[in-house]
Amino acid sequence: MRLLYYVIITAVVAAIAIYIDFYIRKNVSAAKISNAEEEAKKIVCEAEKTAESKKKEAILEAKEEVHKLRNDFEKESRDRRNEIQRLERRIIQREESLDKKSDLLEKKEENLNKKQQELSELEENIQELYTKQREELERLSGLTSEQAKEILLEEVNKEIKHETAMMIKEVEAKAKEEADKKAREIITYAIQRCAADHVAETTVYVVNLPNDEMKGRIIGREGRNIRTLESLTGVDLIIDDTPEAVILSSFDPIRREVARIALEKLIVDGRIHPARIEEMVEKAKKEVENDIREEGEQATFETGVHGLHSELVRLLGRLKYRTSYGQNVLKHSIEVSYLAGLMASELGIDPTVAKRAGLLHDIGKAVDHEVEGPHAVIGAEVAKKYHESAVIVNAIASHHGDVESQSLEGVLVQAADAISAARPGARRETLEAYIKRLEKLEEIANSYEGVEKSYAIQAGREIRIIVKPEEIDDAGSVEMARNIVKKIEGELEYPGQIKVNVIRETRAIEYAK
Repeated sequence: MRLLYYVIITAVVAAIAIYIDFYIRKNVSAAKISNAEEEAKKIVCEAEKTAESKKKEAILEAKEEVHKLRNDFEKESRDRRNEIQRLERRIIQREESLDKKSDLLEKKEENLNKKQQELSELEENIQELYTKQREELERLSGLTSEQAKEILLEEVNKEIKHETAMMIKEVEAKAKEEADKKAREIITYAIQRCAADHVAETTVYVVNLPNDEMKGRIIGREGRNIRTLESLTGVDLIIDDTPEAVILSSFDPIRREVARIALEKLIVDGRIHPARIEEMVEKAKKEVENDIREEGEQATFETGVHGLHSELVRLLGRLKYRTSYGQNVLKHSIEVSYLAGLMASELGIDPTVAKRAGLLHDIGKAVDHEVEGPHAVIGAEVAKKYHESAVIVNAIASHHGDVESQSLEGVLVQAADAISAARPGARRETLEAYIKRLEKLEEIANSYEGVEKSYAIQAGREIRIIVKPEEIDDAGSVEMARNIVKKIEGELEYPGQIKVNVIRETRAIEYAK
């Protein structure tokens, strides 16, 4: 019972507390709402006042902008009116000027018409005078106008032909002079930039021995060692009284080189018998073959010529052991390659083809003892066999004039070959052969009638022939030079080229007393 009483009291108290809390909260919320409404009214009033002031400011700004635009428009309109008025004045002035010019032109046209009438009258008078004068000239000369015209045209034609011929001759002489000058400059420049060393080789080698007893060992019992060495190498061994030396003689420089290397190896080794000789000769052949290939590759590297067939490189290396009048053919080919490339650069063409043709131009000399025919033709066939271009093949075939050159590179190779072979010191020949060649050269020149004197100069590279002017005229001098050249080419063998210079001189001498 007491518990129920406590529960009821607790519930009543709780209900009262809840009611009191609700009442208090209700009053507080009403006060807050009232305050918020007052604040809202204040904010709205302030916003209305701000908006009204902003509206007035915007209206003022708009009025100012309109006023400004109106002023600008009025100013622009005023400027345009002034410009239009100025243009109108200019147009009026131009119209007045055109009117004045039109009046002047009319007056000039009237004057021209008058002068034209006067000129027509003068022309008629002149025509009458011309007709009378022509009739009088025909009567005096006894020729019709057509005949006189033909004679005059013939004379004029002759005069024009003469003047044309003189002009052509002058232009040709000037062009030739300029061409010769330019050619000399190009060749001089190329020679100055290219200086190749040349070794004058002979047909024998001298192998030094440590002592004279080695000669007997080289000969061997009953000469078996020397016979074996000679049969394996194809070289003649000359053993004479020369102290501590053996001479190797052969026309083939490669065989001579193989024999020299083999003999030097045998001398160093000391064991000299047929079996050892055969072994050393085989080693020497391999060594020479390697040297040939290395020399060919070195030549292509020096000249900058790439992409050659391996067989062409090997044939180039063989040229190291080939000489022409004492000039090493491989060194000569390298020099020709340099010269042709330099001259091609000076002429503004690609030097690659010229250098390649120059390097290969004497490739036929590497096999000319194996194949019949001129080395130029052989070389062209070899180059064609290993797929060189038609320009290269033609340049090789034509570098001695056997075939006509079909390209500028071929002409440059021909010139470079002549320069390399003809320059002083490049080639040698014996004194006896040299003297005989000069004598034969002068003998050929003196065999023609009308020759007064002849002189072989510049080591036989030029012959000057003085003819009798009363027997040989200018045309005869040209014909004589051509005939002497043909006879020299047919009867003489010579390096490079020979210049034939025929001189015809007439002197008139008088004395004033």
